[in-house]
Amino acid sequence: MFALVGWLIYGLVVGTISKALHRGEDPRGFWATVGIGVAGSYVGGLIKYLIGWGEQAFEPSGILMGIVGGVVFCWLYRKYKTSRVPAAQIVDDRSPR
Repeated sequence: MFALVGWLIYGLVVGTISKALHRGEDPRGFWATVGIGVAGSYVGGLIKYLIGWGEQAFEPSGILMGIVGGVVFCWLYRKYKTSRVPAAQIVDDRSPR
């Protein structure tokens, strides 16, 4: 029970700082902020592993690497969201001309 509350507080702190550093259209709301913080922690753990500081590829990292990972996660989220084609630009071939 305390672990869950700890992850919620950690995710909220790291997600809030990450969203403040990465200005723009990011997911909004309490749960999105917590999710960014927790996902950022795991992305930070992956970054630590890739540069040789971590023991496992997907491990939770400290607050600093969690913030770095949160900013990377927000950047990746924005890239994914802007790369999708809006529904208004999709042409329907079945429509009469």
